[in-house]
Amino acid sequence: MPRKKIVIHKRVLIDPVYKSAVIAKFISRMMIRGKKSISSHLFYSTLDLIKEKTKQDPLEVFNKAMQNVKPMVEVKSRRVGGSTYQVPVEIREERREALGMRWLISYARERSGRSMRNRLSDEIIDAANGTGNAFKKKEDTHRMAESNKAFAHYRW
Repeated sequence: MPRKKIVIHKRVLIDPVYKSAVIAKFISRMMIRGKKSISSHLFYSTLDLIKEKTKQDPLEVFNKAMQNVKPMVEVKSRRVGGSTYQVPVEIREERREALGMRWLISYARERSGRSMRNRLSDEIIDAANGTGNAFKKKEDTHRMAESNKAFAHYRW
């Protein structure tokens, strides 16, 4: 957050297929080297694969996965005196969403095996069910914040 200027946030265009701003942001985050058409094609085929695997609405599965992966608190380093403390801090909604998307995409890329379409669909399905690496990352973040709750009074 800058100290002088007010940040003007860029408006995200709504996704043309599912009419969702979250999906549009997700597609933009998945993009590599500016290839948005490849990213969007990959995401839509992933949703089709989710529909085949779960026999549910893929948009609901994706939204449930995003809800399960978004962290509520995180720890930030705060230097007090000569020591550094990990201080638990609540997260703004935009950052929650950004972290959830980042974790879903990065852990889908890390999975071994088949195409990105299959890896991403498996990660989204696992996140919706409350398993998977992205969900574990959220749990670890919450656990870290919980264990450092004693330093909450150092919040700034």
